[in-house]
Amino acid sequence: MNPENDPMDEDDMRPEYDLQGGVRGKYYKRYMDGTNLILLDPDVAAVFHDSESVNQALRGLIKVAGQLEHATSPKGERA
Repeated sequence: MNPENDPMDEDDMRPEYDLQGGVRGKYYKRYMDGTNLILLDPDVAAVFHDSESVNQALRGLIKVAGQLEHATSPKGERA
């Protein structure tokens, strides 16, 4: 790379960028705990407008699936 064109030598911070109130590592713990980002298809997102409604529906599905699993277990093997 030509030293005359080195982008590291240029100061491209604009005066309107004010980083004085920033907190270093503000989201570090949350990031380290991990997150699960799930993208919904548009037709599903039209029904579920927020994460709470999605969670509620999935908990209901888990409950029903668990009941179905117990109902279809072979005789004598009920939990």
